[in-house]
Amino acid sequence: MARLYADENFPLPVVEKLRELGHDVLTIHEAGKAGHRTPDETVLAEARAGQRAVLTHNRKHFKYLHAAQAEHAGIITCSEDLDFSGLADRIHKAIEEQPELSNRLIQAYRPQK
Repeated sequence: MARLYADENFPLPVVEKLRELGHDVLTIHEAGKAGHRTPDETVLAEARAGQRAVLTHNRKHFKYLHAAQAEHAGIITCSEDLDFSGLADRIHKAIEEQPELSNRLIQAYRPQK
């Protein structure tokens, strides 16, 4: 399963469900970085150093970082969704569909109705 790094605003219920699905998820809170207003570039660098793909709702900035920094451990951008279990399932499925997360931008968006 995947090694993931959830940024500061990522919902804990999604993290917990991803762990139940077998993923190794470290939150920015658990890393002792919460409340420090850590720049996105630093979040990506910390994730890369820990060989973890970033989990974020911050789609715009991380898409830009992906284009600007080709080497990273992966970025998974998600639309906000209060169906936490559904979001975790979409992330899990998106990860399973990829042979490798490194240097990839993966989008796990809520289906349009």
